[in-house]
Amino acid sequence: MRDTADRARSEAVPQQPDDARSLLAALIALPGRGLRSVIRSAAMTPGRLTIIAVGLIVLTALATVTASLAVRDRSDTMAELTERREPLAAAAQQVYRALSDADATAASAFLATGGEPEELRQRYENDIAMAGSSLSKAASDPAATGRMTAQIDVISQQLPVYTGLVETARANNRQGFPVGASYLREASALMRSMILPAAEELYRIDTERVAEQQDDAGGFPVVAVLFVVALLTALVATQLYLKRRTNRVLNIGLVMATVAIGIGVLWSVAALTVQSVLVGVGKDDGTEQVDLLVQARIAALKSRTDETLTLVARGDGGAYEEEFVRLSGKMAGDDGSGGWLAEIAANATDGTPLASEVDLARESAARWLRAHAEVRELDNAGDYGEAVRLAVDGSEPDGAAVAFVALDDHLRAAIEEARQSFFDDTTTASRVLTLLAPGWIVLGVVAALGVGAGIRERLKEYQ
Repeated sequence: MRDTADRARSEAVPQQPDDARSLLAALIALPGRGLRSVIRSAAMTPGRLTIIAVGLIVLTALATVTASLAVRDRSDTMAELTERREPLAAAAQQVYRALSDADATAASAFLATGGEPEELRQRYENDIAMAGSSLSKAASDPAATGRMTAQIDVISQQLPVYTGLVETARANNRQGFPVGASYLREASALMRSMILPAAEELYRIDTERVAEQQDDAGGFPVVAVLFVVALLTALVATQLYLKRRTNRVLNIGLVMATVAIGIGVLWSVAALTVQSVLVGVGKDDGTEQVDLLVQARIAALKSRTDETLTLVARGDGGAYEEEFVRLSGKMAGDDGSGGWLAEIAANATDGTPLASEVDLARESAARWLRAHAEVRELDNAGDYGEAVRLAVDGSEPDGAAVAFVALDDHLRAAIEEARQSFFDDTTTASRVLTLLAPGWIVLGVVAALGVGAGIRERLKEYQ
């Protein structure tokens, strides 16, 4: 009996691998069996209708989810523009402005007679502090590239060197040592050769990224359109097929599905058209105007530094004067009626705050250029003291200092107006899409229910 039991157990053990192989073979055969079952079902009308219903529902889900995601992606892009990308570009612009103004202010303070004016000293220190805080904001970008980091590093490393040279120049100037002017020119050369180019490149990178995101926000949703077109085509084709098979003109469920998707298409066309137009307006009247205004302001700040350094050089400032003529010409032409300011004025809508600020900036630029011409005449005629007074005295109403401050103030106000135009247009564009993303999901559910109900009615006829 024991031998018989042992034989039975030994014969039973080898059968386990056979069972495993049988199970594996059955699993491998499942897809083939399923495919054959589908083919057999497709050969009969009920099975064919079931396959059509499943396909339409799946395509409806794909089309509506893709459309909803495309809309949400646009909304997220516009939110990114207004909440992070444009403010970072503004911070980079502020870095450049503050550094340029600090350089111009340091030169103006150096020229002042009777000791350094407290207001100029305070303005210089405020500019350096503003540059530091704005640089910290620009550096906070989590999507910063290697190019951006490199520019930030240059500014961070060289700015302390610059401020040290300025302090040395001031110390020597207070003691009446002529070497102070050399230190000031060395500081300005460092600012203009290394620090400002890095700040300008940082601003360029940020503005390029703003433009890229604006293009993305107004782009064509290719994938979503393809899915929606495929769905509408499939719905129409199914209704034509059912009409031939049943001789019924309408299938209420499929008509409901088609109407739901049609509503989504019309809604999307209207909303996306309005949104694209608003994004375009925000770009034309906002960021592009800001860019031109920033270029004009940068040119004005550089020109102001050249104006004062020409006097600091005392007869050896020909190169500074040449650069003043070149930069001021780009900004406002020879007499304040041309240059970037004229281009901005031509593009600005009449009667808007932006147009008003630009007109005032052009008037201030013209006054500054006239005052500068008088400064050069006095200096060239040997009246250095009067030339310095007209160039840096903030109490002289017809002086270069007053005209430049007015120009800078109006350019700053114009930049803020253009930025506000960008924010208003982009925010409105985002609001246009507020309900469209969830709307597509709701319409998709309605369409899927319509498909299911419509095909179910036809299947009942075969029961």
